[in-house]
Amino acid sequence: MSTLRTAHSWRHGVTPYQWRVLLVAWLGWVFDSMDAMIYALVLHPALHDLLASGGAPVSDGEIGHYGGIIFSVFLIGWAIGGVLFGVLADYIGRTKTLIITILIYAAFTGLAALSQDWWHLAIYRFLTALGIGGEWAAGASLVAEVWPEEKRAKAAGILQSAWAAGFFLAALFNLLLRGFGWRVLFVVGVVPALVALLVRLWVKEPERWVKARAQEQAAGIHRIKIVELFQGRLRRPTLVGSVLAFVAVFGLWGATNWTPTLIGALPDMKGLGARTLEQYKSYATMALNAGALIGYLSFGALADRLGRRPVFALMCAGSLVMLPITFLTPHAYVHVLLLLPLLGFFNNGIFSGFPIYLPELYPTRIRATGAGFCFNAGRVLASGGPFLTGYLVTSLGSFGRAASAIALIYLVGLLILPFAPETKGQPLPE
Repeated sequence: MSTLRTAHSWRHGVTPYQWRVLLVAWLGWVFDSMDAMIYALVLHPALHDLLASGGAPVSDGEIGHYGGIIFSVFLIGWAIGGVLFGVLADYIGRTKTLIITILIYAAFTGLAALSQDWWHLAIYRFLTALGIGGEWAAGASLVAEVWPEEKRAKAAGILQSAWAAGFFLAALFNLLLRGFGWRVLFVVGVVPALVALLVRLWVKEPERWVKARAQEQAAGIHRIKIVELFQGRLRRPTLVGSVLAFVAVFGLWGATNWTPTLIGALPDMKGLGARTLEQYKSYATMALNAGALIGYLSFGALADRLGRRPVFALMCAGSLVMLPITFLTPHAYVHVLLLLPLLGFFNNGIFSGFPIYLPELYPTRIRATGAGFCFNAGRVLASGGPFLTGYLVTSLGSFGRAASAIALIYLVGLLILPFAPETKGQPLPE
């Protein structure tokens, strides 16, 4: 009964409009996630078709090489979009930026179905990523500024849970449409354009932003906001936040998002038909994201109880341990299926910390710029993760060994955390 009372109490006092804002931002992030995961699910069949020449067989090494390049290009686009649209969200508003970014990633995901060569796919994924990166900065700032101070962490945890929901959605479409080829999955990515309409109809600019922007305009302030992130008291949180995000992104895209490829390399998956194999990959993705969903929803409650830094440390340590265990020890599909939820809890759950923590580091007038920069700037370096994994597959002989080597990045996260400001119990800076 006490648990039920606690669950009810944190929702008490939240207005219908605040729930509406969270829902719209959540839907935008759901489809962000779905569009990002679609590529991981169709990586093998798409590149097999696009790289095939004269009926010659395409090796796993070739798929790993070109797949790594496209993953890297995607992350660079995500970084650029996150930084640029974060700045734009501070200038023109959160809701306008949400609409623009959702339309961008919906349109170019759909256009990826027209790819005729691997570099066509790379270009479309880069353009898709511009919108995906920008949507996060605007959405995270919007929710942080609209929701009550004492409930902000739990709302941000719910927002990040959309990433797991998007993965489930991608896996579900992969199951339902696997007989129609990989291009159809990209066409499904046009659906998020409908969310842009909801944003236009349901959501207004946060009062915090309206007030801060009016003050800037009245004072005639037109500074380059990114420069300010590295000045005075903002320098340390910017560096720490960027490194933490780099670690999380490097680990996820350099290792965990290769899970569908790992499944295809298992001994008991050899010889299965293409449709059956895609079905098993979808189940594995669902298992990974079942654990991720619990991690996303747990981070806010744990952060309110223990503090932001200890929970980031827990997620880094768990990821450091679970990646090698998951990618190296199993020799059968059922073993991987049992381990993936634990990996998802840590490796994906850490991302709930960013919509909670990063907006708490910056004042309103520069909040989206700061959060967008930290969450995305590290992706330029992290973009080397997938490419490095492709190289390590060739050097070490398997995806499992390559992913286990990538896991060492979480040591960097543990080493930077002592320098991170603790924001538990503090109001958003004005």
